[in-house]
Amino acid sequence: MREVNEKTFEQEVLHSGLPVLVDFYADWCGPCRMMAPVVHELAEAYEGKMKAVKVNVDEAGALAASYGVSSIPTLAYFEGGQLKGVSVGYVPREDLEGKLAQWGQA
Repeated sequence: MREVNEKTFEQEVLHSGLPVLVDFYADWCGPCRMMAPVVHELAEAYEGKMKAVKVNVDEAGALAASYGVSSIPTLAYFEGGQLKGVSVGYVPREDLEGKLAQWGQA
C-alpha cells in the first residue's frame, strides 16, 4: 500500500481514476496496527476497482486536519475527488465491506 502526503495526495487520491480508501494512521497507534492488515486485504480484494493508500498523521498533520481527522485510525473513502464516507476506529473486514458498499464500492 502506497503512502501519500501533502505533496502527493491530490494526484494519488483526488485525481485518481479509481475510488480510493485512505487510511489515516500513526505508527504508535495500536488500533491502527490492527486495522492495517484489514485495509491491505481489501486493497487486494478490490484491486482494479479501488485503491488504498495510507497517510501518516504525524508526518502529514495539516492534511489530516483538513479532512477533520481527530481520531485514528480514520478511513476515508474518496470517489471522483469527493469524500464519500468516513469510518473512525477499528472496523472488522465484514463491517468495512458493508461501509464500502454504502459509499459506492460494490
